[in-house]
Amino acid sequence: MNLIIAAILGIATIVILITVVKLHPFLSLMVGSFVMAVCAGVSYDKSFDSFTTGLGTTVSSVGILIALGGIIGTLLTVSGGADAIVDTILDKTPSHLLPWAMALVAFAVGIPLFFEVGVVILIPVVIFAARRANKPVILLGIPALAGLSTLHAFIPPHPGPLVAISALNANLGLTLGLGLLVAVPTVIISGPLLARILVRWVPIKAPEDNKIKETPEDKSSRPSFGTSLFVILLPVILMLCSSIIDLTGKTKNPVGRFFVFIGQPLEALLITTFVAMILLGLMHGHGRDKLNSIVNTSFGSIAGILLIVGAGGGFKQTLVDSGIGKVIASGIASSAINPLIAGWLVAVLIRVATGSATVATVTASGLMVPLATGLSPTHLCLLVLAIGAGSVFLSHVNDAGFWMVKEYFGMTVGQTFKTWSLMETVLSIVGLGFTLLVSLLV
Repeated sequence: MNLIIAAILGIATIVILITVVKLHPFLSLMVGSFVMAVCAGVSYDKSFDSFTTGLGTTVSSVGILIALGGIIGTLLTVSGGADAIVDTILDKTPSHLLPWAMALVAFAVGIPLFFEVGVVILIPVVIFAARRANKPVILLGIPALAGLSTLHAFIPPHPGPLVAISALNANLGLTLGLGLLVAVPTVIISGPLLARILVRWVPIKAPEDNKIKETPEDKSSRPSFGTSLFVILLPVILMLCSSIIDLTGKTKNPVGRFFVFIGQPLEALLITTFVAMILLGLMHGHGRDKLNSIVNTSFGSIAGILLIVGAGGGFKQTLVDSGIGKVIASGIASSAINPLIAGWLVAVLIRVATGSATVATVTASGLMVPLATGLSPTHLCLLVLAIGAGSVFLSHVNDAGFWMVKEYFGMTVGQTFKTWSLMETVLSIVGLGFTLLVSLLV
């Protein structure tokens, strides 16, 4: 009972510091970890030992992947590769299929881009496309947001899935494959199909005061659509090939062993980073100094994410070392709740309380570590997806994404709840539903 109370006090401290005190999540996780350790009986002068160990382990395993993903995303943005994909798809899409096109664009561009970066790139495009087609902005905006949010929840190299994979010791390639399997129908239902309902409730036009370039820019220096798409899909292809070879037992073959090596997350993203530097940088007139400047810029954009993810790993390690995680896992196991539903519920509670999908994922994955030891490799990956689904449930006023969407689309708070918040909730529930369905089949 003391350990359970310690966990409740630690998580409550984090929630209060983030939502009431408005303290940065990194510092909130540090303080919450300290409170939890002391309440669990750890001496105060050793209260940060597990935290620093967990932070170091998490950053060493996940931080490098996030850094490489940040470089690739920045190169795509700066070079115009992301714009090339968006423009090509939109130019070849009939007006009545624009919602589906926006979901496809978000799904393609969102693989290497963090959620906030994807919003900044895509929402101006959504508003321009809505004006050009004379359609309500919600009809095109919800599919785009659904695509970005789904990838943020389910697909590595996004920070949430990566840290959950690391914490639960799940196979990244298998998680990627199953994540894509769950993500596609989730995007379809919570994106284009749901948008047809939501647009009846909020049939607003695109805001006219949004500063969007409506005149075509010089596209001669941009990478081609094919080049840009190749860079985005290369790490996905490499990791999936590695998983397929591993599952078929061809790892002892010299060729198979080589593909398994280059399909590991670190190697796949490192190879893609250098390919992106060549195809999106050197071949389009960027010298070495410019490329180094782009790489340096990308590190600034991921610093906050790295700190939050690292602190989440420290909090998770404190849970494990203090014995709290084992007690909670035993309680869940004895209650006969499906582990996937349990992981989703824990993530939902943290998400609603803190407003942060990343904090929800790292905290929930830490709590579920002891329970994960008895799961098969496939169900470990599905637990990652269930936690990811819970981490995006009901975005509301304590989530920065809520306010980004409200301001971009020029909506009231009520309209934002009826569109963005409802979409996130549907996405979370549908994502869990398909994860449970897959668990029955594999």
